[in-house]
Amino acid sequence: MSRTRTERLVNLVICLLSTRRFLTAAQIAATVPGYEHDPSDPRDHEAFQRKFERDKAELRELGVPLETGTASIFDQEPGYRIAQREYALPDILLEPDEAAAVGIAARLWQHAGLAAAASSGLAKLRAAGVEVDPQATLGVEPVVTVDPSFGPLTSAARDRRAVTFKYRVPEVDEPSTRRLEPWGVVCWRGRWYVVGHDRDRAATRCFRLSRIVGDVRATGRPDAFEPPVGADLISHVARSSGPIARNGRAVVTVRPGRAAGLRRLAASVVPGPDGDRLTINFGDVDWLASRIAGYGPDVRADGPPELREAVIQHLKELIARHETPAVTA
Repeated sequence: MSRTRTERLVNLVICLLSTRRFLTAAQIAATVPGYEHDPSDPRDHEAFQRKFERDKAELRELGVPLETGTASIFDQEPGYRIAQREYALPDILLEPDEAAAVGIAARLWQHAGLAAAASSGLAKLRAAGVEVDPQATLGVEPVVTVDPSFGPLTSAARDRRAVTFKYRVPEVDEPSTRRLEPWGVVCWRGRWYVVGHDRDRAATRCFRLSRIVGDVRATGRPDAFEPPVGADLISHVARSSGPIARNGRAVVTVRPGRAAGLRRLAASVVPGPDGDRLTINFGDVDWLASRIAGYGPDVRADGPPELREAVIQHLKELIARHETPAVTA
């Protein structure tokens, strides 16, 4: 479904929920954005009627209780409204651990550049009487570092719009330009990947977000392509990435009771005066550095030196990304 049609359907639902009386098609056309037309033009009016019929069918398929009737016995033209009682969700009952999990997800999405959607979801749960604590952790913490390209790529995948970006691979010094029709962004083994159709290679490819250099630029018009039905993005990433050789050994210091995700990776944990000393075998220094940086002051990278440098670089990028430019008089 295109973004324009989605917005029109949402506007239609809001309009029909906001009134108790039946609204005729002419009243809806004059009220809801997306239905503008010239009623005196037969072809234009016929196009509106076809569009309105498709939208009504779509809403009913989605389970929206669309009612048809008249405001009075004198009305000749039928009208439409949505029964608010039938449209409202039933009471949402979440166990304490489920509510806490929702809170953790909201914290992750906030840092992923989708704060508005997360806030909206929490607001709806609270409106339904469910108290959600975004600070609840259940003994774990979400890694709050997300690659800058995450937001642009998810938006492009949603809008079915092609993108271009610079991509760096370990064995090549200079990044190369890639042109991609993104189907979606997925997480595999703690890393984010975008999967789609590579226009230059005419094949399905996946790209690690942490290796994208600079900005992701959308090109062309929306709805320019259609992803294959039933595409399993995770399976494609799994086949492409292969096994990871963990030849590196890192030493990190973690505050007691914190960084449960890193503790699960540790080969050994030794308590110390400054915190627990973890030894972690790794195969990708950049990936481990991003994980460590995500835990903020709860974790310190002690070695090797290339890991410390990578963590410092990640923290600098985070600071630069969230800094507010100074306003000069």
